[in-house]
Amino acid sequence: MGSFSMWHWLIVLAIVLLLFGRGKIPELMGDVAKGIKSFKKGMSDDDADASEPKKTVDHKADETK
Repeated sequence: MGSFSMWHWLIVLAIVLLLFGRGKIPELMGDVAKGIKSFKKGMSDDDADASEPKKTVDHKADETK
């Protein structure tokens, strides 16, 4: 009673295929992969920005020009 049998998983798979269709599932997984890659790139960009020293701007020198 605690776990599902193979028949339960086959029925769930059939319902998912009926709802999303065969072509939608690979497309959906590709979109998930792109999202993960973008997230990782954003995180590495943030780390690179944090390691660079901050540049200060001298506002008085800008006013004299």
